[in-house]
Amino acid sequence: MNAMEKVMELLEEIIPDADFRENTALVDEGILTSFELVQLVTRIGEEFDVSILPEQIIPENFNSAESICRLIQERKEDN
Repeated sequence: MNAMEKVMELLEEIIPDADFRENTALVDEGILTSFELVQLVTRIGEEFDVSILPEQIIPENFNSAESICRLIQERKEDN
């Protein structure tokens, strides 16, 4: 399973009814709430063995599955 597939799986576990393949405003449109964002950050840490810094928890990094994958890749490169 590649990173995008894993991110999609995590998102679908947290919010089963949303369209993560097409949506590019998950945070901006309130699809991904602050509680769900905390869950996602925790799961990302567990699944990808990376730490998301507090200053990285911004809408731009979590508005789409693609932006989440980019953030994970950046964190892997920094570790």
